Amino acid sequence: MSYLKSEEEVELLRASNTLVSRTLGMLATEIKPGITTLGLDRLAETYIRDNGGIPGFKGYNGFPATLCTSVNEAVVHGIPSDYVLREGDIISVDCGVILEGYYGDSAFTFAVGEIDEKVKRLLDTTRESLEAGVRMAVAGNRIGDIAYAVQTVAERAGFTVVRELVGHGIGRKLHESPEVPNFGRRGSGPKLEKGMVICIEPMINMGRRDTIQSGDGWTVKTGDGKPSAHFEYAVAIDKGKADVLTTFEFIDNELKKSQD
Repeated sequence: MSYLKSEEEVELLRASNTLVSRTLGMLATEIKPGITTLGLDRLAETYIRDNGGIPGFKGYNGFPATLCTSVNEAVVHGIPSDYVLREGDIISVDCGVILEGYYGDSAFTFAVGEIDEKVKRLLDTTRESLEAGVRMAVAGNRIGDIAYAVQTVAERAGFTVVRELVGHGIGRKLHESPEVPNFGRRGSGPKLEKGMVICIEPMINMGRRDTIQSGDGWTVKTGDGKPSAHFEYAVAIDKGKADVLTTFEFIDNELKKSQD
């Protein structure tokens, strides 16, 4: 059963997800050639704690860090390390916080300097597939409507959808019911109700959709070594229009300023 949130709980979730959004915005200008993924992780932990939050991933099922930093062929759950970002890399930064007992969770895939045109198209398509899924996240629809929308955008552009990993409900726990796949049939799956809060997170591959688990027990990579992109919003289901609790506005503003 999905746990329906009150309006007060939705506002608490909005606050925690806003902190995640601001953290990713702060990191946006730090992501450039020469910085290590561990360096990004330390910046994020300091920022979250300075703003009254607790890193939501650190210690979760034994995960050792504040961020999941997944570079190039890493799909998700990459562990921050001494890896130095290079021109042309892409990096998915997945961040979670706990604020007032409620989780925030969002991810964004950043370009490191100038990237290949086809890789840029992968990033743009993955973000577009997330927005398409969000448009379906309204009361009365079903999980399958979100899944179908994400899958359609990704596959029409010639990319593939990871199937082993899915989005999820969120609240006082990081992962709650229901699961939110990125592939599926319209009209299938649990019905969406006002008060449900879910994370929609397309994970889209440039090559084949197969994935492999790496030796660290966490990092999931593409089976063929080609790049993968990952974007994630937390969304409160409402009537008529989804209430998106996370925003990429802070990231977009920082990136625009750095280009001006």
